[in-house]
Amino acid sequence: MQENKSRPSQEQPWENGWAPDTSRAPGTRRLWLAGGMAVATIIACFTAIAVSEKEYDDESSSASPSTEATTLPGLISFATPSETPPKGKSGLSTDRPTAEAPGQQHAGTPKPAPEPSKSPSREGSSPTAEPKPTATVTWRSVRSVNYADRYWHVSDGYVKLDPVRGSESREDSTFKQVKGLANSSCYSFATHDGKYLRHHDFVLRAERGDGSRLFAQDATFCPRDSAYSGAKMLESVNYPGYFLRHKNFVLRLERFEYSSLYLADSSFHLVGGPA
Repeated sequence: MQENKSRPSQEQPWENGWAPDTSRAPGTRRLWLAGGMAVATIIACFTAIAVSEKEYDDESSSASPSTEATTLPGLISFATPSETPPKGKSGLSTDRPTAEAPGQQHAGTPKPAPEPSKSPSREGSSPTAEPKPTATVTWRSVRSVNYADRYWHVSDGYVKLDPVRGSESREDSTFKQVKGLANSSCYSFATHDGKYLRHHDFVLRAERGDGSRLFAQDATFCPRDSAYSGAKMLESVNYPGYFLRHKNFVLRLERFEYSSLYLADSSFHLVGGPA
């Protein structure tokens, strides 16, 4: 039977032949546990921060910027008046705007066209007879509003505003009005020798057509209502908002502006001329 020996006293290990275990420092397991908990806490904190930043980025990217202007309380906003050129139907209509000064009436207010008048029936004619259409050529002279004695006049290839002097000057101041080369609802103006009036470098000239699309557009102008009774403004087809006006008695194409001088310089009477 094995004899149980009592553990020697640890108070005097060297005398009793017992020595403590020095291969492991006391409390090592507790240190490992504390370190593991600290590392887990740090990892959890970084994970929470990363998730919160991702959610914030997603919300920021999904939010669309507001395009509405914020109006501060107590401030009154004033709208800037728009400067739009006069509007109207293409073609010379029979309506006439009111005879008010340019400062009292806006040039861009279109007037409703009146109902076409019916031709009175001739005595003795059959009620069922229809009139036969006749081929006619419309010749026009273009007279200035603010210079009533001056007309469009071709001189050295340019169109100027000159008074009529003699038969030759009268012929150069009369043009054949035809359907617009680029827009049939507008107008083009041809001279007696077959040239057309077109803007070139924003200056009106008489040139012979080359069949190009650019020439057709340069030579097409659409009449618009004017501030002056019976007068028209001529707008370019390929430069909307630009109208023919005289400056230094030379016809030019310039952008529309609200001024009494511009409204007068760009308003013209289309009157009949000799064939």
